[in-house]
Amino acid sequence: MDHDSNDLGPLIAATYRDESRRIFATLIRLLGDFDVAEEALHDAFRAALEQWPREGVPTNPRAWLVSAGRFKAIDSLRRQARFQPLEDIAEPVDPASVEPAEGSADGIEDDRLRLVFTCCHPALSPDAQVALTLREVCGLTTEEIAGAFLIGPPTLAQRIVRAKARIREARIPYQVPGTRELPGRLGAVLRVIYLVFNEGYSASFGDSLTRQELSAEAIRLGRLLVALLPEPEAMGLLALMLLHESRRAARSSPDGELVLLDQQDRSLWNRAQIEEGRALLQRAWGSAPAGPYAVQAAIAAVHAGAVRAELTDWARLVSLYDQLLVLDASPVVELNRAVALAMRDGPAAGLAVIDGLLAGGALDDYHLAHAARADLCRRLGRTSEAQAAYARALALARQAPERRFLARRIAELAADGADQLR
Repeated sequence: MDHDSNDLGPLIAATYRDESRRIFATLIRLLGDFDVAEEALHDAFRAALEQWPREGVPTNPRAWLVSAGRFKAIDSLRRQARFQPLEDIAEPVDPASVEPAEGSADGIEDDRLRLVFTCCHPALSPDAQVALTLREVCGLTTEEIAGAFLIGPPTLAQRIVRAKARIREARIPYQVPGTRELPGRLGAVLRVIYLVFNEGYSASFGDSLTRQELSAEAIRLGRLLVALLPEPEAMGLLALMLLHESRRAARSSPDGELVLLDQQDRSLWNRAQIEEGRALLQRAWGSAPAGPYAVQAAIAAVHAGAVRAELTDWARLVSLYDQLLVLDASPVVELNRAVALAMRDGPAAGLAVIDGLLAGGALDDYHLAHAARADLCRRLGRTSEAQAAYARALALARQAPERRFLARRIAELAADGADQLR
């Protein structure tokens, strides 16, 4: 039955949004090259736009798209190289091959996990690992990643091009590493998966507070990684992501506005995710000295265990942040500890720490540092300082819901000041 292409447009767009990165990962496995696979992906979706309205939507759209992309790439390579086709290349793609088995003697066979390990290969610099994973595994545009890195798109594009060239030149295999290599490769993969999750949990810019497809994909990859290598830090990271994700439904209002942690409706928190996260945390914490992800998961678990905001165990949180600073010292961890300290000992104690951090310059361009300072100044009645700090945070924020929240805070302080003058 013929369909109007306009009728299938939304379906194909949804398929692209939900499946394109999985299809791309499988095409890399089949074709062996990032750029060839990327072109094949777009060719496949162009073919879908042309053929599905005439022929109907296939039973397995993903397998159809993989097959179409593979054949179009092979045809293109034949035209370019003018080589005779091999018999096995002409065979259709078996739909079963699109969904690799999730367990085998060699570990988990998952195309996206293969792709993550390839993008996180130690032959690549850490910045290249992150950029390549965000581009190829998650499908962020060059402009989006450049914004997250606070660098120009041309610079970011060159970084990605060099990373792909390095993979080709070094003949980096597209595979999950063997048992001996796996532990040494784990740290980079965990770091990148968490960066992907963070971009989904709190988008670095744009109109939406979150990008659920990214956080869901990071959790899926985390589950695969734990199944492949149940190390404490892999379990800790998965626990951390689940505990954070459990709050998603309460983090924004029905009209998309930001809702702070202490104001969230905790009945909306996902109890199943909290319980799963706690169970993983218990396994991670009990099997070895806690690493940074396990400690962060423990911090998230303290928040998850407070049925009301005022019952949060801030003393425990300060202690956990002290532990995290020993394992993974950074200005952002110090900032988060300062917020917990302010809740335990009062806003003046937290403000003194934040002022010291800002004086050092490491967080001067971090909008959340200025927002935290503004809130503590507001609570101390230092209105003009609060207004200036909120204005600085607003100038740095790039996410629309955060910008609206900060603008409302500024307006509220201005209104309060006007009322006091009346």
